[in-house]
Amino acid sequence: MHKKALNILIAPDKFKGSLGAVAVAEAIARGMHKQHRAHHIVRQPMADGGDGSIDLLAQLGQLTQHTTQVNDPLFRPIEAVYYTQDDTAFIEMAKASGLALLAKQERNCLNTTSLGTGELILDAIRQGFRKINLFIGGSATNDAAIGIAQALGYQFLDQDQQVLAPIGGNLERIASLKKNEESPDIDEVKFQVVCDVNNPFFGESGAAHVYAPQKGANAAEVAQLDQGLRNIHEVFRAAGLPNIQDLPGAGAAGGIGGGMVAMFGARLVSGIDLFIDWFGLEAKVQQADVVITGEGQLDEQSVQGKVIGGVAQLCKKHQKPLIVVCGQNTLSAAARQRAQIREVKAIMEYAPSVEEAMGRAAEFLETIGEAIEVNVE
Repeated sequence: MHKKALNILIAPDKFKGSLGAVAVAEAIARGMHKQHRAHHIVRQPMADGGDGSIDLLAQLGQLTQHTTQVNDPLFRPIEAVYYTQDDTAFIEMAKASGLALLAKQERNCLNTTSLGTGELILDAIRQGFRKINLFIGGSATNDAAIGIAQALGYQFLDQDQQVLAPIGGNLERIASLKKNEESPDIDEVKFQVVCDVNNPFFGESGAAHVYAPQKGANAAEVAQLDQGLRNIHEVFRAAGLPNIQDLPGAGAAGGIGGGMVAMFGARLVSGIDLFIDWFGLEAKVQQADVVITGEGQLDEQSVQGKVIGGVAQLCKKHQKPLIVVCGQNTLSAAARQRAQIREVKAIMEYAPSVEEAMGRAAEFLETIGEAIEVNVE
């Protein structure tokens, strides 16, 4: 008796530091083809707005690449890219203001700026693009978007009316802000900020306390940065700008989310929801008998606003069995049950070391693809 041919959807995120989402999907599919030739396999590489998201869009879509010279997080000149399609620019903070651009000893978000990201935006606006999709994952900054704002015509002044450099360490010194007379015309520009976290602007769950330690800040510096965020929030309010403290995502990327809403009327959107919509993923889940997703590190965060969480919600909604493939698995059994994940396959079950797991990820994923049982009971 022949087993029924199944529709299998493979929709993974990248395995950070190892393989992009396209390569992950291909490796799993290669393994599955060896064992399940009769099945129909659909690959849909995914992203959630984190760093690398626009590279995936560029791989999968008809985007035009632009390169321009901007400031890196420490004000050094670098070449950075962004992409466009129709009247829309796709800009990623990580390209100009990313943590990966700095050596470990250079990482200190008291000293870093989002200025280069603002210069990418300015270049796009000058070329006539009126919709800006800003992806803010992977940033090196905690400057509440004052670097971006300086590139777009704002100045930030201390109590003596001296212009301050747009870095995290100066947030607490800002007494007022003003727009230059020669500011670029951005009234018709619509900003959409793509993020994958829901943190408030400041406080224990805010930008500094949660993310600054990953960007080189010690406990005293975290406290200073948090005070700076509280201060710039008061400056925004005094200037008649909106209250963004409790806006979900205001604390994303060192306060970029909140700063962009306050100064530019940006709309904050969930990265995974956006990609689900762009890629028509819900329809693909509905058509599938089995869904496979994955990322490098499976943990509690994976099921909250990330690719795996978004795919899991769709599978739960449409009652589809979900298999997760990962590099390393630290997700609790309770969280796995809540997400209704049927099975987890981790590369570390096959690899002798983390180095081997990352260096030979495609090979191990192919092996896992071959080992996955996809019967629908």
